[in-house]
Amino acid sequence: MIYLQIFFAFFYPGILGYGGGPSTIPLIEHEVVEKYGWMTTTEFSEVLAFGNALPGPIATKMAGFIGYEVGGVFGAIVALFATVGPSLLLMLILLNILYRYRNSPRVKRLSSFVLPAIAILLAEMTFDFFHTSYDATGLIATIVLLVCAYVALEKMKIHPAFVIMGGLVVGGIFL
Repeated sequence: MIYLQIFFAFFYPGILGYGGGPSTIPLIEHEVVEKYGWMTTTEFSEVLAFGNALPGPIATKMAGFIGYEVGGVFGAIVALFATVGPSLLLMLILLNILYRYRNSPRVKRLSSFVLPAIAILLAEMTFDFFHTSYDATGLIATIVLLVCAYVALEKMKIHPAFVIMGGLVVGGIFL
């Protein structure tokens, strides 16, 4: 039964997450944290941070790690298959259709409707992470980390993996 739950926990985000890894993260969080309760929001954010520090697609890294934590090696395999298999099949079908109708106004309108929805999902996840950080470390530490990350990413143009690793080091030492 646990392997079926693992499959569905990663199958739904893989099918519904239009736009790649960042759009699936809030969906995976809902399944893993809220629906099945396999992790807390803090644990999920740590898995997300660790996954972002590694090269490759975020959804597959998270699926492999969470699947392994919940169901061992076979759980990781099931989670990876649920993440990649259906998306690959749908991608091949939909790309064929989109390519056929690429100049259609309806296809262009679809993209203009989907992008704001992805932005809202990411904003909600950011707010959840901010709230969790505030609860765990306090307002001042949260704001300092937020400002430092912003300056490092936007002003100094440091690669996100290094910013995440720096956050992990700071969190491990001071928090």
